[in-house]
Amino acid sequence: MKKVWIKKSFSFREADNFDRSYYRKMSPQERLEIMQFLREVYYKLRGNLKNESGKGLRRVIRVIPQK
Repeated sequence: MKKVWIKKSFSFREADNFDRSYYRKMSPQERLEIMQFLREVYYKLRGNLKNESGKGLRRVIRVIPQK
């Protein structure tokens, strides 16, 4: 079973500082895994899986002509 912990903060600034330091301690790979998990949960809740593969990040390239 995975343990869940809670950090009690007395202000929004304190909570924000804690969140920032918590995510800075993680590796980039861990942060991407969390983002992908949240993305999948979001699309499942919305029921909008028609145009989403559910895997990987969306990649978009735009060519902008310059004068």
